[in-house]
Amino acid sequence: MSRTYADFLPLPLDGCPVPTTTWFDWRGRRVHVARAPRPGAPRVLGIHGAGGHVGALWPYAALAARDDVEVVFPDLPLYGRTVEPRPGAVRYDDWIDLLCDLVREEKRTDPRPLVLLGASMGGMLAYEVAARTGLVDHVVATCLLDTADPDARAAAARFGPMGRYAPWLLAGCAGRSPLGHLRVPVGWVADLGRMSREPELSRLCATDPLGGATRVPLGLLASWFRHVAPAPEAYSACPVTLAHPAADTWTPIELGVRFLDRVTGAPTRLVPLEGCGHFPVEQPGLDVLVATVREVVDALR
Repeated sequence: MSRTYADFLPLPLDGCPVPTTTWFDWRGRRVHVARAPRPGAPRVLGIHGAGGHVGALWPYAALAARDDVEVVFPDLPLYGRTVEPRPGAVRYDDWIDLLCDLVREEKRTDPRPLVLLGASMGGMLAYEVAARTGLVDHVVATCLLDTADPDARAAAARFGPMGRYAPWLLAGCAGRSPLGHLRVPVGWVADLGRMSREPELSRLCATDPLGGATRVPLGLLASWFRHVAPAPEAYSACPVTLAHPAADTWTPIELGVRFLDRVTGAPTRLVPLEGCGHFPVEQPGLDVLVATVREVVDALR
């Protein structure tokens, strides 16, 4: 029998919330949003990266939430169960705009505290959504990969030089170029074999049709590699905690620290997750990640 994502957790899921399926209609898309409603409790909104989706990361968010935190977790367009009518037209700015609108809707209908928990590529998404909306109470990211940094681009790409020069190599796929609609497997451009220190988990991520086996348009890759995030020197939206896997060989911790150190207008904190690879399932780092999210949430009660 094949293993599930939860099978790789060294911690029991007893007492963890079970997701309820909800939908968020956004610009002609039907966005799948998993929820564990907890009236009156602080909320954690999870953001997955390019090899994940709600089903893959829910067990990890649920571990931190247990039964006294509300979890909200959307599938970004192209991933999971979200219905995307024009997959070739999806761009990185669509992800940002969707998440900003979802955060605005969450806060419009309910003023409770809201923490963004960004995994992998979702870390920078969380940072940017907080910067743009001013409605987030804390950002916890496992990775802060700034594509303006050539070293970060090289780390993200399967072949380092391709990432370093990606903004120019993919220039012909930017905007509304017909080439931008051409879809390729994520694994062609990202080294999903380094997703985890556990080879079987890396294989699961890479072959998951809802996650790492998804085909993405070249225009999405071009828009991400060419994207310029809000300058960290001007950031003041809310505290940022970088809980980065210390044994991450895909996106080394130094890259995230380099970006975090430039944030001077809001409190920041670095929490290394000892023993963890990019997908943090190892101990003792997993315990540290769970405890860190709990600390952040408890401070907002």
